[in-house]
Amino acid sequence: MKKNKLQISNPDKLLFPDAGINKIEYAKKLYELSGYILKYTKDRNLTTIHYPDGVEGKSYYQKNMPSHAPEFVSHILIGDIDYIIMDSVETLLWMGNMAALEFHIPFNSINRPNHPDALVFDLDPSEGQSFDQVTDAAMIIYNNLKELGIESFCKTSGATGLQVVIPLGGEIDYDTARKINEFFGQYFTQKYPEIFTIERKVNERGKKLYFDYLQMWKGKTIICPYSPRATKTANISAPVLWEEVEKGVLPEHFTLNNIMTRLSEKGDLYEPVYQSGLDRGLKNLIAQIKLQQ
Repeated sequence: MKKNKLQISNPDKLLFPDAGINKIEYAKKLYELSGYILKYTKDRNLTTIHYPDGVEGKSYYQKNMPSHAPEFVSHILIGDIDYIIMDSVETLLWMGNMAALEFHIPFNSINRPNHPDALVFDLDPSEGQSFDQVTDAAMIIYNNLKELGIESFCKTSGATGLQVVIPLGGEIDYDTARKINEFFGQYFTQKYPEIFTIERKVNERGKKLYFDYLQMWKGKTIICPYSPRATKTANISAPVLWEEVEKGVLPEHFTLNNIMTRLSEKGDLYEPVYQSGLDRGLKNLIAQIKLQQ
């Protein structure tokens, strides 16, 4: 079997100077993480953000596969964009060699284009808010969902926020998922008007946490679980346990330099999101909402 050879160019170039990670170290860390990252990218069209001169330099987005892509790179034409499908270690390392520091994926797999895998509540702090306020808000959502009999999961965005996730098992289309997300957006902003807002305009949010229910839609993307983020501390978008959220977490607690130790201890905490099917409590809630309409 012929193996694909990939040479790392400029191996000593620092991509994360503050974290001491150069390009060859980055490639090694991506290799270690490959089994976790590829699990969530292998059947999705990919959007990447590249930092050729490291996190302190300029960046560019990439959706279209470049003409110089190796033959082993899988791709798919969606609309007028020839997307890369990151389904192999070779493609992941090739991306790393091109200084792709963030991997963003759609909410649906390629073979189910109209059905998202999960409901996602993206919690972003407003200017001047601490991350403690984000974790407090996430716990409010968790406890309310628990009272409704709905199981939820959580991960850091790796940047500034948290993402609360409810499995759908691909059983609900985007239109229904958007209505449910909007229902929860209205529910939490009305029940906790001093904490949450669904106001799109940043300068009108005040000190309230933005509950983004519009982000989850066809063609939009979310940071992939275990993807690095272009931060000085080389953060990772890391799944977290609710007891960890309750105690207090920060995005910089989970980095390229420590994520493998965490994974060896706790395993993949995000796997149930894709394996548990449509949450039963959510299914019951959907039925109740439809009866009321």
